[in-house]
Amino acid sequence: MSISTAALWIGTYPTAGSAPGAGEGIWRVGIDPDGQFAGGELVAPVAAPSFLALDPSGRTLLAVTEADAGVISSFRVSDAGALAPAGSVASGGESPCHVVTTGTAAWIANYGDGTAAVVGLSPDGTLGAPTTFTHEGSGPVVDRQEGTHAHFAHVWGDRVLVSDLGTDELRTYPLEQPGSPDAAAPSSGEVAAVLPPGTGPRHLVELADGTILLVGELDCRLHVLVPAGPGRLEHVGSVAITARTMPDGAAGYPSHITVAGDLVHVGVRGPDVLSVLRVREAVPGSDGPADVGHLTIENMSDIDLGAGAWPRHHAVLADGGIVIVAAQNADELISVRLDPASGRGDVTDRLELPVPACVLEA
Repeated sequence: MSISTAALWIGTYPTAGSAPGAGEGIWRVGIDPDGQFAGGELVAPVAAPSFLALDPSGRTLLAVTEADAGVISSFRVSDAGALAPAGSVASGGESPCHVVTTGTAAWIANYGDGTAAVVGLSPDGTLGAPTTFTHEGSGPVVDRQEGTHAHFAHVWGDRVLVSDLGTDELRTYPLEQPGSPDAAAPSSGEVAAVLPPGTGPRHLVELADGTILLVGELDCRLHVLVPAGPGRLEHVGSVAITARTMPDGAAGYPSHITVAGDLVHVGVRGPDVLSVLRVREAVPGSDGPADVGHLTIENMSDIDLGAGAWPRHHAVLADGGIVIVAAQNADELISVRLDPASGRGDVTDRLELPVPACVLEA
């Protein structure tokens, strides 16, 4: 985000005990150059819009409805920041939790039944019918990995990479699917990487050299994967994201991951911190405890967000100087001022907002 950017889109969950559609929706929140909130308003009532994405033009906003019968909705964005509904279609699965768009299509991760799906996206924001890809498998954590749970989709060159929390795998599909002008032959997908049992792969980022950094929701570790041929990644190791734990001593549950410069930011639920790690090339010949493959990864700080914050998602603004955190269980947005040189930061502002789940630069 540039220093003049002044708005955020916020996706939300229903309040505790309420069914989707009981008052939640998409908010637009002002933010000043110092990371201070400048008010907010509910601009579109949508059932459980737990994840949002903008198309490359910034003119179409997508939202998933995280419900048993998943839905993806699109909105046209006016110059004034108003949202006009452009259509809704089924998400191709149950409880969609993530969406990413290429401009001509939207890829959706459906957590409930583990399916990945793609829908066509027209310039006017209208959506096509979903093409769905199913998967099978399970993992060793019996209460979380009883089956497949697609959690995140990432555009990976000419393919899409989907993390599956339930099977400890990354699956891959051709980016262009039937119905798009550059469509390849239909594909049921392939396994691009297998993570250690019980990892619970959630969100990931890709570095400039093609290295993938992935957070394990179930093991609270940052995993490193490197390219290993067309459509393949090799897992080369992992490090603890934070030494902070929950009050009972158990590890936390990492949520979202971002990168700005050589700093990586991970929200960790339970300890309720924003962990900041420095990632750089390892010194040749070194073999330190923070070395993973070709990288040295060091935790620089764990920024306290407040007990019960449950940081579900965040966005990095102002070239890495500001991080806005969706504190789901605290019903607030939290602004963190971060020093990129030291990796340390402080909470500088809070805004009450019901059950925030996603933060997106407008």
